[in-house]
Amino acid sequence: MSGGPDFDRDIGAPGVFPFTRGIQPQMYRGRPWTMRQYAGFGTAAESNRRYRYLLARGVTGLSVAFDLPTQIGYDSDHALAAGEVGRVGVAIDSVEDMAALFEAIPLDRVSTSMTINATAIILLALYAAVARRQGVPLDKLSGTVQNDILKEYVARGTYVYPPRPSLRIVTDIMAFCGREMPQWNTISISGYHIREAGSTAVQEVAFTLANGIAYVQAALEAGLDVEATGQRVSFFFNAHNDFLEEIAKFRAARRLWAVVMRDRFGAKTARAQQLRFHAQTAGSTLAAQQPDNNIVRVSLQALAAVLGGTQSLHCNGKDEALALPTEESATIALRTQQIILHETGVASTVDPVGGSYVIEAMTDRIERDASDLIARIDAAGGTLVAIETGAIQEQIQEAAYRAQQAIDAGEAIVVGVNRYADEGAAGVTADLFRLDPEIERRQAGRVRAVRASRSAGEWQTALADVEGTARGAGNLVPPILAAVEARATLGEIADALRRVFGEYTAA
Repeated sequence: MSGGPDFDRDIGAPGVFPFTRGIQPQMYRGRPWTMRQYAGFGTAAESNRRYRYLLARGVTGLSVAFDLPTQIGYDSDHALAAGEVGRVGVAIDSVEDMAALFEAIPLDRVSTSMTINATAIILLALYAAVARRQGVPLDKLSGTVQNDILKEYVARGTYVYPPRPSLRIVTDIMAFCGREMPQWNTISISGYHIREAGSTAVQEVAFTLANGIAYVQAALEAGLDVEATGQRVSFFFNAHNDFLEEIAKFRAARRLWAVVMRDRFGAKTARAQQLRFHAQTAGSTLAAQQPDNNIVRVSLQALAAVLGGTQSLHCNGKDEALALPTEESATIALRTQQIILHETGVASTVDPVGGSYVIEAMTDRIERDASDLIARIDAAGGTLVAIETGAIQEQIQEAAYRAQQAIDAGEAIVVGVNRYADEGAAGVTADLFRLDPEIERRQAGRVRAVRASRSAGEWQTALADVEGTARGAGNLVPPILAAVEARATLGEIADALRRVFGEYTAA
């Protein structure tokens, strides 16, 4: 921006377009960010105990981690699930599991975020079914389903169906929730995993917003209203190590998205123009060596997210480079957020870093470079084409390679790893979380018991309806909700969709 920034146009006041300084006029003075802890492991009953533990210690929103079989649509007794049941998240096979996961947790009083993508439509239906069991109307449910399948093809890999039918599933969720679950955020467009795969800060912003453009465009093509769609879209970003760059990154993303929604899609209301985001500290920066150093890394990353204006935040545990976090590590991570909120004073001032020369210059640079990258994606045919040709994947891989080279050469210092290492130190704490090896056997028995105790006619009819709807043009959420209530399993529903859509194989 030659001649320096125009304050009113480029920065403005908090809560006012282009929202550079935050989406609310009072920010945390009016309402603190939601403190989430991403958690889930083993069986639903074990994860439920962890959730209740966290809620008792001050967590204000739950964030559910699912295991790999759940993420890619296999029941726990499937041959391909062997060795993975309950390991990186909780195993959910049926409505009985989902009910156990939220036992004694009133769903009308807690906000729930679910990190799930390829099978998001099934997990959303399971959550809705449990709410009905609790007597909670669907319009009282609040939370987010990640439902961001595009980043799976470029960064994470837990896809099932090809991109184009997957986009239909995304818009079906948007349409259903717009009618039945108006407080629910239907998509959390994730830059987090793009950054974890090795992208730069600029690439994280550009590729995430490019995915967002594809989703909004798909929603409009499906007949959804831009104002309603914009209000239910949220984002999920990585809080990485470069403290000042990260603060500027969040501000630049917010400003750039506001312009995209106004100028590209014609959104007129502030709510539809605003970029609301959840942040998580960077798992890829955690080191197994000297794990207590991770507490410092996480604290600084969390502070950057707060100074950047996040709406909710998760802090990683210090031991997550080695194992799932222990209860002690999870508590320290939560206390980190509480100390930032209550003891540092940063929440008492709206946008405390606004006007800093370096912050404003970095914000301008990231916005400009990310905008240029989005323009190149547009010129190449759009996000779907860039994914299908591997263009985005290639850029992320190249950035990751360069970053690792810098670490290996000692040009990028990682304290305790390539500088200030403790020779001879074990680097591994003795009290790591250890998963019960019997979990997989018990969970497989649980899903078999569900199959043996249900009415065959009901679940088979419901599955046939799912498959028939998939072959047509109807919304998939209602038949999937009926199927889970008839006690069809997650794997059975995913297989019904596989028979219609096929499976995606990376080139």
